[in-house]
Amino acid sequence: MLKVEGAVIRNGAFTVTADFEVDPGAKVAVIGPSGAGKTTLIEAIAGFRWVERGRLLWDGRDITGAAPGARPVAMLFQDGNLFPHLTVAQNAGLGLRPDLRLSAEQKERVTTALARVGLAGMEDRKPGALSGGQQSRAALARVLLQDRPLLLLDEPFAALGPALKTEMLDLVADLAAETGATLLMISHDPEDARRITDQAILVAEGVAHPPQPTADLLDTPPPALKAYLG
Repeated sequence: MLKVEGAVIRNGAFTVTADFEVDPGAKVAVIGPSGAGKTTLIEAIAGFRWVERGRLLWDGRDITGAAPGARPVAMLFQDGNLFPHLTVAQNAGLGLRPDLRLSAEQKERVTTALARVGLAGMEDRKPGALSGGQQSRAALARVLLQDRPLLLLDEPFAALGPALKTEMLDLVADLAAETGATLLMISHDPEDARRITDQAILVAEGVAHPPQPTADLLDTPPPALKAYLG
């Protein structure tokens, strides 16, 4: 279980306050107006933003001061964060070892993960030789290899076309179900949230509200969200 207890998260002059719990294995959308603090919240959970007050706990363990790599978190960024000089296999292998000194068993795991996300046979390609969708798959394979129980998505598929984005969202949902990972996904598209999440955290006016059913929030949005959604 993820617990955010009385947290005040600072991003320059802007702060986000949060106090909520997320059940293990839940699929949760993080939704709200632009600039409300969604990314700030996710970055704090991942360890990239300072929590000024309060605590972050995972399964009862305080991770507030833990370095990003010491947290039970894998994060998929908007740009995929692939290294252009590395092959697809090497980019994925970073999820196992940053120095890429992989054993034979680990190399086999990389091959298996790439096949699972639809990139079998593309291990030796560089990111520049891939389509946008294939780059997203490579980034997802690295996250899969990290094998962390908490998966954070910061709109990694926003630049993809509707059909490809839907395909990637379904793949993420399938992988989360297979591994039992807890999923928090920032989304600006309510249909994406409806598609793969059962709960949603509204972030508005500097406050991250406790999760509620996604359909309930989107069917009867509060004024700040309604103004944003139109």
